[in-house]
Amino acid sequence: MTTTSTPAFATKRIAKSRISEVDFNNLEFGKYISDHMLMVDYVNGKWQEPSILPFGDIMMSPAMLSLHYGQSVFEGMKAFRNKNGDICIFRPQKHSERLNKSLARMCMPEIPEELFIQSLHAIVETDQSWIPTSEGASLYIRPVVFAYEPRLGVKIADHFKFFVLTSPAGAYFSKPTRLKVEETFVRAAEGGTGFAKCAGNYGGAFYPTQVARQEGFDQVLWTDAKEHKYIDEAGVMNVMFVIDGKVITPKLTTALLDGVTRDTIIKLAPSLGMTVEERRVSVAEIEEAFKKGTLTEAFGAGTAAVVSPIAAINIHGVDYSVPAVTPDSFQQRAKEKLNNIRLGVEPDVHGWNYIIPAR
Repeated sequence: MTTTSTPAFATKRIAKSRISEVDFNNLEFGKYISDHMLMVDYVNGKWQEPSILPFGDIMMSPAMLSLHYGQSVFEGMKAFRNKNGDICIFRPQKHSERLNKSLARMCMPEIPEELFIQSLHAIVETDQSWIPTSEGASLYIRPVVFAYEPRLGVKIADHFKFFVLTSPAGAYFSKPTRLKVEETFVRAAEGGTGFAKCAGNYGGAFYPTQVARQEGFDQVLWTDAKEHKYIDEAGVMNVMFVIDGKVITPKLTTALLDGVTRDTIIKLAPSLGMTVEERRVSVAEIEEAFKKGTLTEAFGAGTAAVVSPIAAINIHGVDYSVPAVTPDSFQQRAKEKLNNIRLGVEPDVHGWNYIIPAR
């Protein structure tokens, strides 16, 4: 999808850019925030007109409902420069759909797709000089919606704010990760908010992740809340395996996030000669595949990480090593194809890129 018009939102530009403070050769994820932010208020039952402001602090009350009762939802997506110098925002419609599912689950007002995409367009074009050009780097986009109303009573808020921030980002994980199968703590349960990208899901994962890191692991491999027998996600990513030449990934439930990168890889798999099975994946099946030597790949998939190789998985206290990634590995080929589509090297037959022409 290509657009030619820039949304006409009220804009107050920063007096002096902070871009000179950025070390583009060492982009720690989330460290640098671009010059501007986009803000929209929800009052009187509707979303108001967006405005673009210099990035900075906002006024808030310590009684703000989102601080007390967790009405806070966010998204994560990326923008790139393609080979023609145009700006590509990857799959904004899919992110809009997921954001609205999250908002509905948290009793928050949905954001019309047109308003969402125009907001992305406006802030990315405003801070387009912050888009990195090095391989594997991107402009990370963080839409966030939260209850702004100050009140101590347990209630659904009437006043919300929607912000879009951007941040130049390098590769999320620099090396293959070591995971521990989690058998004590729970990320999410069926019927809960696991499918929603709400703040509490991440806060609740901090402690078990900290414990795993103290034990020498990078992340946890989450299992189902009821029996701890079936695999859900890998840290903050969806997880995929290649077993017996097939791509295997846990099927979506109300406990799993519908990852955009996961969905993209599933759609790309047939063109790479692979079939995909979306189904329940037991820890026992993974352990048996390791023992038989039929598990040849394991990797995480997510917007921030893109494709993140898994080096080892600890199951019941035993480390199982995953074969090293090669140029012929499915995950490597999928990552290259995905990146080539985003950068305009390969045709975007699915219409995934929202393109802002170079100006």
